[in-house]
Amino acid sequence: MIKKLIQKEIKRQNKVINLIPSENYVSKNVLAALGSPLTNKYAEGQPNKRYYFGNGVVDEIESKTKELVYRAFKITSEDYGVNVQSYSGSIANLAVYLASVNIGDKILAMSLEHGGHLTHGHHVSWTGKFFKFEHYGVGIDGHLNYEDIAKVAKEFKPALIVCGATAYPRQIDFKKFRNIADSVGAMLMADISHIAGLVVGGAHPSPFPYADIVTTTTQKTLRGPRGAIIISKKEISESIDKAVFPGLQGGPQIHTIAAMGVALEEAIKPSFKKYAKQVVNNAKKLSEELKGLGFKVISGGTDNHLLLVDVTPLGLTGSEAGSKLEKAGIIVNKNMIPFDTRKPWDPSGIRLGTPAVLTEKKLQEGF
Repeated sequence: MIKKLIQKEIKRQNKVINLIPSENYVSKNVLAALGSPLTNKYAEGQPNKRYYFGNGVVDEIESKTKELVYRAFKITSEDYGVNVQSYSGSIANLAVYLASVNIGDKILAMSLEHGGHLTHGHHVSWTGKFFKFEHYGVGIDGHLNYEDIAKVAKEFKPALIVCGATAYPRQIDFKKFRNIADSVGAMLMADISHIAGLVVGGAHPSPFPYADIVTTTTQKTLRGPRGAIIISKKEISESIDKAVFPGLQGGPQIHTIAAMGVALEEAIKPSFKKYAKQVVNNAKKLSEELKGLGFKVISGGTDNHLLLVDVTPLGLTGSEAGSKLEKAGIIVNKNMIPFDTRKPWDPSGIRLGTPAVLTEKKLQEGF
């Protein structure tokens, strides 16, 4: 029964146009690593410091994947530590908070309503319950106003500032965030889950050397499996390792780590740079075409892989627009827009992206 359902999902993926910016298609090699017998191995702890025996090869796999992180982001092991064990971006973000500040400390981040993430301190997330969050957003023009963010930071005096977003179509100026953090004596964390592939491919400015800590998922523009990476300054990396394990989770998923390694091997190839740049070009072109058809594009366009569209001028809600598009074979996600007057489950907008539609699909019908 499950096998038939998987085959059914493969057929669905093969026939739709996927414009969800947080989804992508992994290569056959990534998929092979993810479905390998590495799933059989338990490996609590760090390489060469395991609680189980028989991990000689596993240690090499995790260590090699970490090396590939350094190469992909053009950083060194002398300056940064890398953790590739988090099961998801949500766990990675919570691990960073627990390792870098104390329970109840102040953290400044982007609001969910303006493009941030649930783990950036929303009240329904445990991050919003464990720590005292204040949020910044975008202006009426849909852009971040760094002077306004600096004012909020000086009033709030956070111990940690988080930059990065899930629904912000413009480039993030990490240097300006560094200056804001320095002005109030805060650490700076960059959540680049959406743009990591663009950073590696040279299509978006890098958060290095400005951020003290960088988190990212690997399944979006990096075209890897569902997992996460934490990169941090050396002085905090050991605390982050302990926050991940044993603080928040058990043994790492070695098959996922191996698949991350394969994806990173692909991402450091010259062809990936072309892919990343074309993703951005396609998003810009899509934005211009939609504007030409009379659609209301938030912030007037995009600098990265995604765009937000207000569909209320069409007499639709985000839910209605998404449903109609799905019937036409186009997959998007409903999304709140800045200053939205509607609710998250039936917002005013949809979110579109170009990473998946540019990736060549070679899905296995014969699973």
